[in-house]
Amino acid sequence: MLKDMDTTVYAFSDGSAIGNPGPGGYGVVLRYGENVKEFSQGYVRTTNNRMELLGAITALDALKSRQRVVLTTDSQYVINGIEKGWAARWQANGWMRNKKERALNPDMWERLLKACNRHDVRFEWIRGHTGHPENERCDELANSAARGGDQILDEGFIEIGV
Repeated sequence: MLKDMDTTVYAFSDGSAIGNPGPGGYGVVLRYGENVKEFSQGYVRTTNNRMELLGAITALDALKSRQRVVLTTDSQYVINGIEKGWAARWQANGWMRNKKERALNPDMWERLLKACNRHDVRFEWIRGHTGHPENERCDELANSAARGGDQILDEGFIEIGV
């Protein structure tokens, strides 16, 4: 699909959960020149943060070779986890946030860190539900997937407090 780094790939992602936890999904729009691809998947039971992470992972994993990517999301959790170095720090500490608290979603953070290392990624935050066309489309895809009939299991989801 994408052959060199002459052009920037613009990736947009969003995640959704109906209830938190509850049924969820992610939506992704990739734009490369005039080419546009969309991805989405629903899950039986998950969280919003897991779906936000999975949207970003899916966007980056869809690229077959190293690319320059601008990944736009309305999730400060995703952006701060990478840009502020939280995920790398948690990983270095055996997925512990501190001496007593485990980091949440280590399976997703591990995947996102690996995906980011395969590309030249710059994250951009956008406020959700403000009319940004690709963000609105990602939100539509994520919510439709969360309500859809072809949901799958989120294998890494662990119910806390149950």
